[in-house]
Amino acid sequence: MPRWIRIEGPVDAVATLVLARPEKRNALSIALRDEISDALDALARDPALKLVIVTGEGESFCAGFDLKEFEAAIDPEIARRLWASSDRYHRTVLEFPLPTLAAVNGPALAGGFDLAVLCDLRVAARTAWFAHPEIAFGDVVYGPLRELVGGAVARELCLTGRRVDAEEALRIHLVSAVVEPERLREEARRFAAQVTRAPREVLLRTKAKLLRRAGLRVGETLDL
Repeated sequence: MPRWIRIEGPVDAVATLVLARPEKRNALSIALRDEISDALDALARDPALKLVIVTGEGESFCAGFDLKEFEAAIDPEIARRLWASSDRYHRTVLEFPLPTLAAVNGPALAGGFDLAVLCDLRVAARTAWFAHPEIAFGDVVYGPLRELVGGAVARELCLTGRRVDAEEALRIHLVSAVVEPERLREEARRFAAQVTRAPREVLLRTKAKLLRRAGLRVGETLDL
């Protein structure tokens, strides 16, 4: 059984994947990434599914990768597992064959920011904010953000690591709606209901088209 995620549903063709590591601000450990990848692989095979909502438990959406594992990656075997897990996770989230919607309930930092932009749609609580603080010590995933907000904005955010609050995220079209925290799940379900009016076969074809036109290919994580 998964330890670090929770799957709710599917209900009305929508499943919700909840990151359930709130004591670590839902940081993406190897184990959590693998559970996300396994869950999405399983959900992709559900013929009744049309959309997956991704959200976080607690006050954070996701604080990014677990930095303690990077410290431990001086061990070659841990480093191998870390990057294999990362490459698979990014590929699985990006290439999920049906629409995904991030319900950003709080801070989305570094890899958590990436998780939000790897989803097809985003709605945010007013308490949400986004940043790439990891630019101070390492590489930043750039391509998926550029595809959403354009090169000028993506370069600024990736090179400066500055904080973008929910209202600015709405202005730059990073998110589609901003609501009070207690209304976030309701808003996510409202967006999901609009999407799931379409037949599953149409959504599969449309998602494939979106990926093809975006031109994003996941080889190694840091090539993104």
